[in-house]
Amino acid sequence: MEIRCALITGGSRGIGKAICLKLAKLGYKIALNYRSDEAGAIEVVNLIKNNGGEAIAIKGDVSNYEDALNVIEKTKEIYGTIDVLVNNAGITNDKLILRMKEEDFDKVINVNLKGTFNCVKHVVPLMLKNKRGVIINLSSVIGIIGNAGQSNYAASKAGIIGLTKSLAKELGGKGIRVNAIAPGFIKTDMTEALSETVKEKLKDSIPLKRLGDGEDIAEVVSFLCSDGASYITGQVINVDGGMVM
Repeated sequence: MEIRCALITGGSRGIGKAICLKLAKLGYKIALNYRSDEAGAIEVVNLIKNNGGEAIAIKGDVSNYEDALNVIEKTKEIYGTIDVLVNNAGITNDKLILRMKEEDFDKVINVNLKGTFNCVKHVVPLMLKNKRGVIINLSSVIGIIGNAGQSNYAASKAGIIGLTKSLAKELGGKGIRVNAIAPGFIKTDMTEALSETVKEKLKDSIPLKRLGDGEDIAEVVSFLCSDGASYITGQVINVDGGMVM
């Protein structure tokens, strides 16, 4: 079997970490991008290597156009190509609109939406040359239903959905599939900071009565990368325990 390369942005922890570990287990060479969590990135790389896999960590702020280019170029330099791009890097900065400053809005849009654009922009020429590729963008159910106090985050994640569908139409004839995943409430550093009372209320709003795990998202990513998903593009797959129907 041909060994392929996957680049995962924001791969040092949470959902990104789970995706890195899952794809490495399937035999992918992993390029893990991180912005500031060097210790976390090194830990993930070592976990993969200790299990017989191949991985590198590349520092870079994907919201910066040149940084994103550098991440793509370094991955290509080391592994020769990029077969899968998972745009996972994202942040929140929640505030009600009356208290939200311009920089609060811009920062979230720049990392979540512009960062996704930057990475896609730089990886597409390589995938076009290869006449194949898989791009998976991490959106959110909040980009579908919205949420008070998260207008910046919701706008960024809704934008990713529009970007995904447009790219799928542009690139489908070139052998490149583009899909989005919209996670619901997943156990991450952000949700762990919530009180038990809040967590219980969240669970009550979810038909499956639990928060998701990073592995739940990673399983869907691995499917979308596989030949079993060769006729799937332009889709938004909710992984949310039935929260949004």
